[in-house]
Amino acid sequence: MNNRNFFPMLVAATFLAAFASHQALADEATVQVVASGIGVDANKALKSAFSNAIQQAVGLVADADTIVKNDQVIRDQVLARSDAYIEKYDIVSQEKNPDGLVEVKIKATVRRRQLAEKLVEAKVLAKLEPSAPVAPSAPVAPAETAAAPPPNNPATENYTVHAQGTYIAQKHDHFTSPYSGPNSLKRDEPEADSVTATLFTGVRMPWEGGAIYFDPEMSGGQGLSGVSGLGDPSNGEIERVSTPTPEAYIARLYYQQVFGLGGDREQVTSDQNQLAGSRDVSRITLSAGIFSATDFFDNNTYAHDPRNQFMNWGLITNTAWDYPADTRGYTNGVVIELNQPAWALRYGVFTEPDASNGPHFDWHLPEAVGQALELEERWSIENRPGVVRLLSYLNSADMGVYQKATEHPGPNGPDVTATRGYHIKYGFGLNGEQALTDDLGAFCRLGWNDGHTETWAYTEVDETASVGLSLKGNRWGRPNDVVGVAGVISGLSSQHREYLEAGGLGFELGDGRISYSPEEVVEVYYDWKVVDHVSVTPDFQFVNNPAYNADRGPVSIFGLRVHVEF
Repeated sequence: MNNRNFFPMLVAATFLAAFASHQALADEATVQVVASGIGVDANKALKSAFSNAIQQAVGLVADADTIVKNDQVIRDQVLARSDAYIEKYDIVSQEKNPDGLVEVKIKATVRRRQLAEKLVEAKVLAKLEPSAPVAPSAPVAPAETAAAPPPNNPATENYTVHAQGTYIAQKHDHFTSPYSGPNSLKRDEPEADSVTATLFTGVRMPWEGGAIYFDPEMSGGQGLSGVSGLGDPSNGEIERVSTPTPEAYIARLYYQQVFGLGGDREQVTSDQNQLAGSRDVSRITLSAGIFSATDFFDNNTYAHDPRNQFMNWGLITNTAWDYPADTRGYTNGVVIELNQPAWALRYGVFTEPDASNGPHFDWHLPEAVGQALELEERWSIENRPGVVRLLSYLNSADMGVYQKATEHPGPNGPDVTATRGYHIKYGFGLNGEQALTDDLGAFCRLGWNDGHTETWAYTEVDETASVGLSLKGNRWGRPNDVVGVAGVISGLSSQHREYLEAGGLGFELGDGRISYSPEEVVEVYYDWKVVDHVSVTPDFQFVNNPAYNADRGPVSIFGLRVHVEF
């Protein structure tokens, strides 16, 4: 994260804390503060929290005018190495917000005396004068519990601009393939790659709580075998790609209104689709426009973003949730969320495509509509955060029915597209995560849908179970690196299975016939932070029973990802 984005928050924290008797604290070696941070992943959120903790401590040893006059010096010589002044810390809570960003709250012990001496060395402060000893201070209240800053406070960002670019290349080995069909994973094929680039912009409205977000995006490339032959495709970014030649389009354009309900406040930093400022912890948030349903639902700190984490579809989303989306993974919709300190409840309604995995939407409302409801519960065990999310969904679209297609095959075999009509699909999901240590986190997902109707928007999975671990690189001196290992088992409903066994084709699957067995995937990745804003990730995936067919495979898939973000 860019410290220039964090620094304006310093002014707000300063006005809240500088009126304390900072000279009375001049002889204390340390001070405790509570601070929050936000980032695209847990590491960046923690880094943001460190920076905010130091900002609060600076406010205890320097007055507001001094801080404002020396803002560049403080950024360059203090905030750039904020972790050097953190003696120890405990994570109070960690969670993902509806925008997919990680929020972390810490209780930190700051080396106050060392910090003050650094400010003297940098000529921000005059030489410290001894003062009478004082009793140890209580933890300093975090900025987010203070009153909201006035509209012209520098901590309130009026606009935001961020960007990302991701390149992924994948290739698989030669695997056992006694036969194949139109939608099989090819036994021999060249490397497949994808590229995406996104500009994230946001503008605050003149009235409280309002904002507009606009994200133009470009994508191009192709998946292995044209993204056919796997229930859980191997490249999570390929969902954004619809043509080999890069094309530009609108990924997101939505209005968001936050209605504060009073009580404690929290401070948020500038990030993708997030304006820096403060907001009520207890709030109602309304979002309407173009976005991805997964921007708000089925989030997970350790397994949700194919640009930084796991790449396999079965590990970034609940694949049994046939979430409404066009070919690139976006939809039109409305999401409303009630957030409370320990839980949240959100509901969304979305447009469905007019054809299976189609690029256009069906505007025959309400016959064609997708709905999702999710309850999120948050807790902390020994200051280590945990979250569970319970998801239910109901889709209505012009979908075919597997059993009808199997019982009444055409001259070329069963064809589910010939049985289309407005039918309902429903399902449930469970998504859990728990920090086990300061560096290690675990996650799991379970998902199920009724499996009567054809897969419509996401991928051909009716049942899924996944579990995995994510470990930061502190143990080997690479705190910004992450290694992840996870496995997912996916299955089909009996109707879906019988349809494929009879030679039917889905939009991703169709070996001509199958010897059914659940598809099993294991993925391992190492996210290597080369420099700030740039990471390179080698990735390996092992797939047993590709496309639920025990006659084919197993397959080893090797990948490399390069990711840049600002």
